[in-house]
Amino acid sequence: MCGIAGFYASKGIDKDLLHLVTGKLAHRGPDAAGYYVAPSAQVGLGHRRLSIIDTSTSANQPMHSADGRYVIVFNGEIYNFRQLKSRLPGFGWKTSGDTEVIVELFAHFGSQVFGWLNGIFALAIYDSREDQLWLARDALGVKPLFISRTEGRFSFASELKALALVGRPAAAAHAVPLFLHLGYIPEPYTIYEGVEKFPAGCFGLFAPRQQEWVLTRYWNAEDHYRSAAKGEKEEQVLERGKELLFAAVERQMISDVPLGTFLSGGIDSSLVTAVAAQVRGGGQKLKTFSIGFDEPRFDESEFAGKVATHLHTDHHLFRVSEQDVLELLPRFISVYDEPFADSSAFPTMLVSRLARQHVTVVLSGDGGDELFQGYGMYAWARRLSNPGVRLLRKPAYWLSRIMGERYRRAGNLFCYPNQAHIPSHIFSQEQNLFHEKELKSMLVNPDFDFNPLNNIVDTGLPQERQALWDVQHYLKDDLLVKVDRASMHFGLEVRVPLQDQEFVAFALGLPYRYKVNEGQTKYLLRQILYSFVPQEIFERPKRGFAIPLHKWLKGELKSQVDKYLSGDLVEAAGWVRPAYVRALLARYYKGESYLYNRIWVLLVLHWWYHTECNKEW
Repeated sequence: MCGIAGFYASKGIDKDLLHLVTGKLAHRGPDAAGYYVAPSAQVGLGHRRLSIIDTSTSANQPMHSADGRYVIVFNGEIYNFRQLKSRLPGFGWKTSGDTEVIVELFAHFGSQVFGWLNGIFALAIYDSREDQLWLARDALGVKPLFISRTEGRFSFASELKALALVGRPAAAAHAVPLFLHLGYIPEPYTIYEGVEKFPAGCFGLFAPRQQEWVLTRYWNAEDHYRSAAKGEKEEQVLERGKELLFAAVERQMISDVPLGTFLSGGIDSSLVTAVAAQVRGGGQKLKTFSIGFDEPRFDESEFAGKVATHLHTDHHLFRVSEQDVLELLPRFISVYDEPFADSSAFPTMLVSRLARQHVTVVLSGDGGDELFQGYGMYAWARRLSNPGVRLLRKPAYWLSRIMGERYRRAGNLFCYPNQAHIPSHIFSQEQNLFHEKELKSMLVNPDFDFNPLNNIVDTGLPQERQALWDVQHYLKDDLLVKVDRASMHFGLEVRVPLQDQEFVAFALGLPYRYKVNEGQTKYLLRQILYSFVPQEIFERPKRGFAIPLHKWLKGELKSQVDKYLSGDLVEAAGWVRPAYVRALLARYYKGESYLYNRIWVLLVLHWWYHTECNKEW
């Protein structure tokens, strides 16, 4: 993996600024740095390299096409690049890596190439003859890319911290309701005015002469949703799934540096590890990495150990304490750049740091829950679609207000403004965050619109639509962001076989019975896994990859609450009513512990404000 940056400037490129912006991405690519400035002096490209495939200097970037017309900066891995070479028979390749394949294919075939790439990537290609800049991002949005368009300047970078140096953008108040509702800021929004997340599955063309920006989608999850033939026999479907999974893992194990897997002990990471162990064979042991917690409700390390023992991996366990998390606090905001409230970012950072001591690449199991109905929230999508529940939802909500904590929390699921907003509402309340009614009461400016956020195809079962919403939002803008920033902070590349483009298309199109069968979720994944690892290891309730935040916010993290949710700081930020925050804190400390994630998301928001909006650039 790498970091990329660049910009068009009508008044000419400031080379010092280009170096400064690219240098902000050094953690993503500690092995090499490279720069390009066009003859016109109006376009500049920067690259930081983490060497994974073809570690020689000949594969450094920016890289020029053989004819000299095109220049590429590329972050990611293309898993089918060797097969793609066959489209240029007899070509005299100078490297053994994937970057050269992309730029030469583009030189011969143009933008259709982006649809051929099976991998995780964000890239920019400059056409020096036509003075055009092309950008593209992978189908599922595994790799990040941000853009900024202002008069006389077009900029892009792998992380917000780099773009923030270019234009000194102001905070975007319109992103605050989205963050408080979801715990992350969904594409295309960012916390900065005028800065956007480049959309996944798209390529774009910026033509400086015409000052035009044209965006084209080349892959859409909805095109594959519920598309599989329903007449196939179960054994055929299971065998097809197994073939695709093995192919994905084998492709993603290509590396010229040491490789291992994250192993939590759950279905998804255990499956990826089991397949990787099969692909590797009986040679050198596969390295696996997991973390454990002292609090049993959050600890799956025992089960990860059992899987590792059964698969004969070289297993590494790191036990996480409250102090370990506290030591990471000073860098948390700078790692994620914008408000990000997924507290499992802390253990992800810790396991990434552990893994980087032994390997440069790991495989992760992210994506199985969203593709195969692994979350409890999907049952709520089914319940809330029931006409009887719709009829009684308001009385049920008000009844829950006078009942115990568990019922008050569940009752919030009935408090949605309209049926069209159910996808984001279910997610929000499963995460214990603020629903729209609360946002109307707490925000200084309660003018927000969640209609675009909930624009989703209206076919299939309610629980299938909820899972598709997760693929398009939660998986892309939370889970994959969490892993990318945490791992790249330590110069570790994470690959996600369950997010392989072919496997995802297959999974999205499957009939529901291959996802939930006789009440058992992840049916197809389990059938494959149980052929390698004993089923009894997984016969236990699902646990999330999280820290005991509810406990720590009243302990060592309370000083953070007191500091960043003080009345003066909340008022200075100007987003949330200080009186609402005081009342919420009072309820929390008096025993309504289920409010902990609401406290956390407010804390992160104002922590970001204090850290970034007062920064001396």
